[in-house]
Amino acid sequence: MSQPEEGRAPTWFNAIALLVSLSAGAVVFLPFAFDTSPWDAVTLRVPGNQGNWWHALVGAPFFLAFPMIWLRLRSLFSRRLSTPKGRRAIWIVVGLSILGTILVELPFLFHLAGTSEWQRLLVLCLGFGIVLASAALLFLRRHAVPPTNACLVGLNTAYLANATLCLVVYSGASGNIRSRSGWLVGMIVVWPLVLELIWIFIQAFRKQPPLNNSPAL
Repeated sequence: MSQPEEGRAPTWFNAIALLVSLSAGAVVFLPFAFDTSPWDAVTLRVPGNQGNWWHALVGAPFFLAFPMIWLRLRSLFSRRLSTPKGRRAIWIVVGLSILGTILVELPFLFHLAGTSEWQRLLVLCLGFGIVLASAALLFLRRHAVPPTNACLVGLNTAYLANATLCLVVYSGASGNIRSRSGWLVGMIVVWPLVLELIWIFIQAFRKQPPLNNSPAL
């Protein structure tokens, strides 16, 4: 079956999407909680020398902002929205990110995270729910979603699954605005990503999947 035709969104939409992606990229280096940024978490520079595998895995998905930026720049300045090699690389990092988020969720699943019960349930519902819902919808409409949009679904899903976890866990972190600027920017960034996911799936369900025009045997 042939792939659906790649359509280019309006320039104003791509410009706004690029701004959102750049903001997501900034979150990587902004303090998310306790003056610690995702970059600090990945490099295990956590206050009290408490950095471990959990911090590295929870910080890494924020770097998905950079393939998002790459796709947004191509949508504005390149004839091709994406390349096969680029899409394969994106799906590899998306898969690794989702696997990392699942591992991050395990302490919450087994009551080892030390959070309140409502936080634990919210983290599990958001983390697993976003991944499962997006995966199911993408599978159902896989023939109606263009390849680049499918990559955006993967990136947004993997980013949101981890970001929402962090937003919930660190919602009550102490400190001034400067020490939590990444959390505040992250809270703003997630909403356009959610809306884009919804829009891509709405468009996919409105479309008829392309017919197989190959001759019958």
